[in-house]
Amino acid sequence: MVQKAILSTREWIKGQCGCGLVSFEIKHPARWAYHDHSAATRSVTGNAATTYIGSWRKRFRLITGEEQLSDYRDDRMGITRRFCIECGTPITYERDASPHMLNIPRGLFAEGVGREPRYHVRMRERPEWAWDGGKLSDLKGFPGVLYERPRKPKRLDEKRNEKRNEPDDMF
Repeated sequence: MVQKAILSTREWIKGQCGCGLVSFEIKHPARWAYHDHSAATRSVTGNAATTYIGSWRKRFRLITGEEQLSDYRDDRMGITRRFCIECGTPITYERDASPHMLNIPRGLFAEGVGREPRYHVRMRERPEWAWDGGKLSDLKGFPGVLYERPRKPKRLDEKRNEKRNEPDDMF
């Protein structure tokens, strides 16, 4: 007997915080995915950049851990960030300007979310110490560790040209 192949996609994708007390789902696929290089995100995550996926609020559901969530509100920026109070994992990033959307760190999902991060937001705020995609080499004696060779300092006229060629911020 020949079995029919069943085509299926996961309708909901599960995510969770580092300790697992907060778990949630979004409906597949995510609305968007992007790399955030902003100073505001860097100050609360400690990362040079954080990759987020966007989901409509109505396509997000909290499964466990509502009592484990704490809010950080930045009234000046119109932003609310939610964190797990047990492990400190950022869970959502919400903007007053987009009340129907949630941004969730991509790293909280073990599975694919249906979107690749193809956008870079606030590149002008990227710190000079962040990796810029330069060539990496294996570090001898340390398997799995790569390093970036020292860079030559940029000339002043090269820096000016870079700033002129940056697109306006779309977010």
